[in-house]
Amino acid sequence: MFLVVEGLGSATVYFKTADEAVASRAQLGTRRFRIEGLVVDRSVQELSHGEISFTIESNGTRVPVIHTGEQPALFRPNIPVVLEGHFAGDVYRSDRILVKHSASYVARHPERVTVPTPPPAP
Repeated sequence: MFLVVEGLGSATVYFKTADEAVASRAQLGTRRFRIEGLVVDRSVQELSHGEISFTIESNGTRVPVIHTGEQPALFRPNIPVVLEGHFAGDVYRSDRILVKHSASYVARHPERVTVPTPPPAP
């Protein structure tokens, strides 16, 4: 398990990787939870009515996603994301995308992420 920390309005929230979520799909049912995975290259497709479909992957397990709502500016293939939503059959229905900036992602794509510079030592 990993965790995502949000601002003042929210507590620490745990989430499952795509492979963990698939392994526990029966226990999760249609309950709302967060899922993490890497957006699979060439999987993002525009659908009608403000929806997109794409696939996420974690440890060799792929999960098809249908997302309704806003997309972060940094959303694109080959980046790690955390999604909020629930399973509807074999598809994960998402209504929120959080772009996850891991250290390895930042190292591979420094042009996509602005990391604040620490203030100089006094």
